[in-house]
Amino acid sequence: MKDAHLKHVLWLTIATLFISTSGALGKYIDMPIPVIIWWRSAFAAVLLFIYCRFKKVSLKIDTGRDKFTFFLSALFFGAHWISYFYALKLSNVAIGMLSLFTYPVITAVLEPLFSKIKFDPVHIFLGVLVLIGIYFLAPDFDIESTQVKGLLFGLLSAVCYAIRILMLKQHVSIYNGSMLMFYQVLILTIVLLPALPTLGTSEIATQFPYIIILALVTTAIGHTMFVNSLKYFKVSTAGIIASTQPVFGIIIAFLFLNEIPTWNTFIGGTLIISTVVIESIRSKRKLE
Repeated sequence: MKDAHLKHVLWLTIATLFISTSGALGKYIDMPIPVIIWWRSAFAAVLLFIYCRFKKVSLKIDTGRDKFTFFLSALFFGAHWISYFYALKLSNVAIGMLSLFTYPVITAVLEPLFSKIKFDPVHIFLGVLVLIGIYFLAPDFDIESTQVKGLLFGLLSAVCYAIRILMLKQHVSIYNGSMLMFYQVLILTIVLLPALPTLGTSEIATQFPYIIILALVTTAIGHTMFVNSLKYFKVSTAGIIASTQPVFGIIIAFLFLNEIPTWNTFIGGTLIISTVVIESIRSKRKLE
């Protein structure tokens, strides 16, 4: 039993590591961002479709309302990816990933608007902690600074991601996670198609290997492994382990892009990740 638990922890950690590659890849791939997201979505859609067929996962959507929710949440998911990649391009992997990881607290603050859950005053404290962390990431708030622009895009990405999670939350228990992810990337592939002739995609010849890694390792394998791990862990426990994503991302960026984070980044990042851990532990206690 203990060995099985350690095995599940290992697979969840590997899934987190795979997802963490999005930072360095998003920074490194040299193509227009909507085009990157289109290729990522298109390849991931094909891979997830094959996986669903192989595992005999049903792709049937029960109601028209569910179809609308899938479509709208996919648009927020696309906005999350695009704004996240702009954050990476404008600043660096550390600021991009850490600003994105404000999403757990943003999700907790927005949740009463999407469900009957009452607002928790503790979230005010966590929100202030996040704001202090953001201050350390950008102590000189100059709107002309690319670092600040990257931070703002990261926060926009976090808001879009939080809304997408809240919209899909009620469907996770009904539909298979891989099926949900398949429809998300399929919708994005269709919606972003007009970007190809407008922005051009000739660079794909040189960027193809990195796009494949982004679609296969980061998106299809990483996210599928993470969703499957929820069978063995509470969401709160998975959230604590997933909070290591920025740490993995910063290490990967240091090794492959030679990005060295500043002390302000370390301090701000510690405060932001601390809010994730605190909220995850509190959620776990509520469920027990």
